[in-house]
Amino acid sequence: MNIRKLPFTNLRRKPGRTAALILLTAFLAMSVFGGSMVVMSLRNGLKSLESRLGADIIVVPSSAQSKVSFKNMLLTGTTGAFYMSGDNLDRTLEVEGVEKASPQVFLSSLKADCCSIRIQVIGFDPDNDFVVRPWIEESCQREPGEMDLLVGANVEADTGEILKIYDEPCHVTGKLAATGTGLDSAVYCTMDTMQTLLKAAEAKGITHDITSEDDDLVSAIYVKVREGCDIGKVNSAIQGHTRRASAVRTKSMITDVSGSLAGISRTISLLTAAVWILSIVILLLIFFMITNERKKEFALLRLLGTSRRLLRKVIRTETAVCSLSGAIVGITASALLLFPFTKLIESSLGLPYLMPSVSMVLMTALAAAAGTVLAGVLSSAWAAGMLSQADPGTVLRGE
Repeated sequence: MNIRKLPFTNLRRKPGRTAALILLTAFLAMSVFGGSMVVMSLRNGLKSLESRLGADIIVVPSSAQSKVSFKNMLLTGTTGAFYMSGDNLDRTLEVEGVEKASPQVFLSSLKADCCSIRIQVIGFDPDNDFVVRPWIEESCQREPGEMDLLVGANVEADTGEILKIYDEPCHVTGKLAATGTGLDSAVYCTMDTMQTLLKAAEAKGITHDITSEDDDLVSAIYVKVREGCDIGKVNSAIQGHTRRASAVRTKSMITDVSGSLAGISRTISLLTAAVWILSIVILLLIFFMITNERKKEFALLRLLGTSRRLLRKVIRTETAVCSLSGAIVGITASALLLFPFTKLIESSLGLPYLMPSVSMVLMTALAAAAGTVLAGVLSSAWAAGMLSQADPGTVLRGE
């Protein structure tokens, strides 16, 4: 008898027991890896949102909250358009403590004959922008020209393609890096291109609904407060100095998102801990039953000269093989459930959701696998001790 092959022989001899151990450890690994991925992705999304906003204050029309939530546009990619008079940009710059103010104009395209796909179009001014430019430099190193578009990571268009927006052909010249926010479903263009698209939309019967005699429209103004100035006071001053506009501190917006994220993270962590505890209890029960079932088997091996140490090694090897197999199955299943459906998870949670890097995913998978194997081996350790200490003669006599 080859004692080295004994653990594998035992596993093949009892396929039902082996399958049960593999499935249980797979469930354990699946919950640990999947829960860790979701929590890490939410935290990455929050960090991405903070970096992409890049402003201390955002000024939007007062009607924005009733037409479409500006926060929902940022977080989930909800399309919408709202406008206020362009003179609010000058009014904002007049407020003491304002260092920079960068305007953006929104346009929601239609999924119809006039438009290739339904997307959120965002126009920005390259001359004074400090929000989109860092993103462009990081992703594609090229600013859009006339009738050019930079598309978010979730937009189904690649560089070189042409998108029609209100029958105006626009050239896709770059794809921006994923942020895990609603910005990934938007496209960006210059203000000159946006003016062309706004006129094309008007020709299609899309009204901008603004009480202003000029054509200078803005949808949002991103404000950078001068260092050392009180952001709250500057926010209040902008609120009182602009017309039909609301000034929102980005910190308060992020705090709301952070609070929701913390609640979801706690729930996932508690569920993962509960799964761990339940799985370990079940493992202990399974090994207790296995111990009673295999008493005579190991007693006979003892009489044939097998040492206690070798018996413990056999049990540990069997458990390690089952646990490792279960970990691989569980982590693979979790990856297949999570990675292809990141967009669906993001929209369901309504929070920024950005998957970690490949290296971090691999490290988490290895940690989950190691933890699963360790949990299985430790759970079987006491059973191994019980089997090795039992008197072989007593066991075989049935006493």
